[in-house]
Amino acid sequence: MNKYTILVVDDEMDNLQLFVRTLRKNYNVLQGNGGHEGLEVLRNERVDMIISDHKMPGMDGTEFLKHSIELSPDSIRLLVTAFADSEILISAINQGKIHRYVRKPWTPPELLNVVEACFEIYQLNNDNQKLARDLKELFAGTISAIMEALDAKDAYTSGRSKRVTFFALKIGQELGLSDERLSELELAGLLHDIGMIGVPVSVLSKPGDLSDEEYELIKNHLTIGIKILQEIKQLNHVIKIVECHHEHYDGKGYPNGLKGEEIPIESQIIAVADAYDGLTSERAYRKSMPHLEAVNLIRSTAGSQFSPKVIDAFSKAIECATEEVKIFEQKTLKDTGFLTNFS
Repeated sequence: MNKYTILVVDDEMDNLQLFVRTLRKNYNVLQGNGGHEGLEVLRNERVDMIISDHKMPGMDGTEFLKHSIELSPDSIRLLVTAFADSEILISAINQGKIHRYVRKPWTPPELLNVVEACFEIYQLNNDNQKLARDLKELFAGTISAIMEALDAKDAYTSGRSKRVTFFALKIGQELGLSDERLSELELAGLLHDIGMIGVPVSVLSKPGDLSDEEYELIKNHLTIGIKILQEIKQLNHVIKIVECHHEHYDGKGYPNGLKGEEIPIESQIIAVADAYDGLTSERAYRKSMPHLEAVNLIRSTAGSQFSPKVIDAFSKAIECATEEVKIFEQKTLKDTGFLTNFS
């Protein structure tokens, strides 16, 4: 196993040598004779831990550790001080982001115990981050596989989920949604029509008008989709959004006849994004509609089918979005930065 690397910073050479003698058996040790030299080391080396004396001329330990955050944000930071002054420690915690402090005079066993305890936490955090990354990649792969299966079923709707999600995120950003809600919006956008997997291809690709029975099959995609999503625990928080994206602002939508602000804002956003993409895409039963005609048609439904607030945000966001989406469609989920927060 590779040794951790520790940077020790002190303005007195005798103290630096004591640090080195104490730590070198178990760790790689780098030295900085004062804060400025310590920062220079960080510009050129990757370190796992920074141990800094507090009382140093020119740049004290708190100031040095504060500057170190920009150069080495993930390093553990320890402050060595002879003073148990609360103001010093509070400043070191708030500005220098220290994990622990070491009281002078210290003994080698005391220092080694503190360092070892800090690295146990450091390793646990690293392991958890790696696990989170692995789960994220696995989850992204699952979502991609679902989308590919849906696209393969109906050539006319290929890529539709990604485009709807892209337009929805642009609207959500225009409305000032938080990062957390944008993350939920992107997942719901990608999966809003997942239930179409359970609708017969003959209905999806029918060139003429649908019969009442066929229209009921289309509407049933919501029920099918919810059953699929309920099997994936990470998606529990987006089920309501998916379920409500066919509700109308005036209460005449389905499945529950919700109206106005009873409908989650994310569902209202997806409804508009879905309508725009549907109107401007080639379908089995009709030609695509020109951009401006589609935008005007959607605007005309403000207050009836769609939320006026969402329509206003859509109107502001859509012009740039139609250009950017062409590039976006060529990217993978990993490239787009999708699925940033699914836990």
